[in-house]
Amino acid sequence: MQDAIIALYRAKPEHYTVTDEELFQSFIQALNEGRIRACEPSDAGWKVNQWIKMGILTGFRMGALTPMPWSEHKCFYDKHSLPEKQIRLEDRVRVVPGGSSARSGCFIAPGVTIMPPSYINIGAWVDSGTLVDSHALVGSCAQIGKNVHLSAGAMIGGVLEPIGSRPVVIEDEAFIGGNTGLYEGILVQSRAVIASGTIITASTPIWDSVHSQFLQRDPGGSFTVPAGAVVVPGSRQLKNDPAFQVYCPVIVKYRDAKTDSAVQLEQDLRGIFD
Repeated sequence: MQDAIIALYRAKPEHYTVTDEELFQSFIQALNEGRIRACEPSDAGWKVNQWIKMGILTGFRMGALTPMPWSEHKCFYDKHSLPEKQIRLEDRVRVVPGGSSARSGCFIAPGVTIMPPSYINIGAWVDSGTLVDSHALVGSCAQIGKNVHLSAGAMIGGVLEPIGSRPVVIEDEAFIGGNTGLYEGILVQSRAVIASGTIITASTPIWDSVHSQFLQRDPGGSFTVPAGAVVVPGSRQLKNDPAFQVYCPVIVKYRDAKTDSAVQLEQDLRGIFD
């Protein structure tokens, strides 16, 4: 499948054949089932699978605008190749009524809870035990680990191009506070806590007050929030004008028993499955 997707992406045909569409549907099904993913852990760190992004972009090229009825009185219009993901009872995903949606081609593991309204885009991976709270976004190709809490209003940015760019990655048991924004390939390692209102991008220096230093950028130009770090919104003096402050997230400590108690989720909210 990988070689066929790469060939189709590079060919950019004016008209797609039935065989091309069947290939793309097999590709989407593999994404839905979690057999392939846009970014995955490896011994060398998180590895971006560029051919997955090639396949997703091919789907956008392939698709024709079509009506997608939502109810008797409402209709949406999108590419026919990229419909809404259909979640079944046997998938063991708890989707609370109220306007949430996911695009076909994302993986949502059994045991995930989705509160309304929220959205999960194509290529995303949401692992078991995670809570996606109200007004949260999981962007295209973003990777969310096990037992993560995405609080209300959390924005997890997506990325399709450049195809080699790492998406936002949230590792297992991280806590992402309300009204946060994580964009441009930020990696949040396991059990880190991002406090409410914190915004982190590839252009946002992060001060580690525990070690009295700024975090260094990754080889790809983004940042990695260390495992167990507790990050809050902060500010720093403007280098050329000390009278003014600029925004700067700050690691105030590393996770301890007090932090664990503060971010403990009620198990009823995660969804209990037999």
